Amino acid sequence: MNQRLILSSALASVLVLGLAGQAAAQDNPKEKCFGIAKAGQNDCANLSGSHSCAGQSTAEKGVDEWKYVAKGSCKEMGGTSAEDAKKMMKK
Repeated sequence: MNQRLILSSALASVLVLGLAGQAAAQDNPKEKCFGIAKAGQNDCANLSGSHSCAGQSTAEKGVDEWKYVAKGSCKEMGGTSAEDAKKMMKK
């Protein structure tokens, strides 16, 4: 009986921690911010299509490279949106 109680308590704890983590992630929305990623610190594929994975940028603050940042903080960091980055790439 004790093993069953311990097991069900452990399972309940894991479930609660998982739900709490999801709630925290929803409270902290993120946005893509272009032009702020340091070399090797981008979050995923770039706009120009020269690579498709995180950590593969070679230029500092490349206009086509991006990182996730807290929503609303991109402009403060000197970054741009995807639309602005695409316009800057065409120049």
